[in-house]
Amino acid sequence: MLSYLTASAMVKRSLLFVLIMIFITIFAVFVYIQQWASTDHGKLPAKTAVILHAINNQLVPLDPDILPDRLLTKRSKGQPTMVQEDQSISVSDGSQIPVRIYRPLGKEQVPIIMYYHGGAFMEGYGNIHTHHSITRALSRQTGCIVISVGYRVAPHYVFPTAIEDSYEALKWAHEHAGELGGDPSQMAVVGDSAGGNIATVVATMARDRNGPDLKAQALFYPLTTFKDIENESRQAFDSGYFLLSRSVMELARESYTPDKVMWLNPYTSPLEAEDLSNLPPALVITAEFDPLRDEGEAYAEKLSEAGVAVRASRYLGVMHAFISFHDIMQSGRAGLAETAGFLTDAFENGIDHEPLTIQVKQHPSGLNRVRDDTEAFLMGAYLLGKSGMNAFTGF
Repeated sequence: MLSYLTASAMVKRSLLFVLIMIFITIFAVFVYIQQWASTDHGKLPAKTAVILHAINNQLVPLDPDILPDRLLTKRSKGQPTMVQEDQSISVSDGSQIPVRIYRPLGKEQVPIIMYYHGGAFMEGYGNIHTHHSITRALSRQTGCIVISVGYRVAPHYVFPTAIEDSYEALKWAHEHAGELGGDPSQMAVVGDSAGGNIATVVATMARDRNGPDLKAQALFYPLTTFKDIENESRQAFDSGYFLLSRSVMELARESYTPDKVMWLNPYTSPLEAEDLSNLPPALVITAEFDPLRDEGEAYAEKLSEAGVAVRASRYLGVMHAFISFHDIMQSGRAGLAETAGFLTDAFENGIDHEPLTIQVKQHPSGLNRVRDDTEAFLMGAYLLGKSGMNAFTGF
């Protein structure tokens, strides 16, 4: 009997110890997330803070296709809804560039979306593989063919190689639309960051060269000028903490546009273009904590002033490249869904010109906020465990 009582007391003490440790762990994770969320620019949403902490401290790779699984989230699985094909196409100088094609199963004569990936115009910063998650999701949500273009980049290839490759890919898609199951009369361009720059430049080239007619352009946090401009967002968010630094932007400029005269070319700096008329309707999405925020919104305003139909949205509480993290960020999902809706409207109904108002998108609230915060807590616990393991194995 005594032995039984002693064992029961030991079990109770062990259970109490476990509960205390769980409480301490929960409290520690909460405190650390609050610290990560505190910045000179105010308090970040928990999910944004955790992702930035993970990337800036090199606890996970900066790769949206890898990041979700590493941070204890799961991708949805189901029956395949599309086929994916990698191939190479020829460009005018005899070179071959890669393209990745996503085609919805069982559909013909669907619109074609050309996607131009971000990556500072430089080798090692982005390609069709690093942007697989966003291009695949865009095809799934729109039911369109998406062609991701592997244009050549600096330092081996300077301006205008990237935009010429990108424009020739557009022409190739137009000429081969029937073989792909697409409709050559229903085409659009989409791009993020440097790719947002390229997407709108390709739209301008199509206008200038009597190329394929485009129904829309969607630009995610685009770089729109290579000039040394002083605006609030470039000054406030250029440290690199929010995933894009002044040093990277300057390196991109030196690598991609080595001659200063290139900086004012409308095909590098569309914000400096004298004529933006007769361009396809545009969606411009910017992020609150992004050095490119203000120039993206300035470009949207200039497009609108030129008579182009424009919709613009600024997402609060997020950083540069947030749509690439749509698998783990509610705001990223919302940005992608907004894009899919805009493109669908453009293909089916057209977009009318209206006075431009930049829509401010609040960070998630209600159940979505609860979901984001819960996931942020689990991700934070994982990262703290990973940091502890790294410190332990480092001895």
